[in-house]
Amino acid sequence: MACFLVPTAEAVVTTIVKIKADKHKKEGKEQNIFISKMNWLNNMLWGGSALLAFEHIWHGEVTPWFPFLTNAANAADRAEMFYEMATSGTAMAALVTAGWACMVMAVNAAHKTETVISKKTAVRSEMK
Repeated sequence: MACFLVPTAEAVVTTIVKIKADKHKKEGKEQNIFISKMNWLNNMLWGGSALLAFEHIWHGEVTPWFPFLTNAANAADRAEMFYEMATSGTAMAALVTAGWACMVMAVNAAHKTETVISKKTAVRSEMK
């Protein structure tokens, strides 16, 4: 029904955060690893939200006329819609964010390992 609105709202917020962080980066301020990889999260959220919106349009749950969401027409359906947003929408947004955080930590760990290996190699080559 309207579960795609929750990841969309998160995508709007993270896009604004990324824009603000990019302004700080131009000023020479350092970014942490999560802010520097925020584009990954934005792409995942916007792409997933677009696919979910398309699926809801395909099934006739979103219409081009007011109130746009078919379940927003009466109070009983509205309650069901808000419940779905609170459960499914929040779960999807949280799962995408958790997946992104795991990806960032894995890439950061791999980068640190690569740096250590390259330093050891450099030290060995200097000893020869």
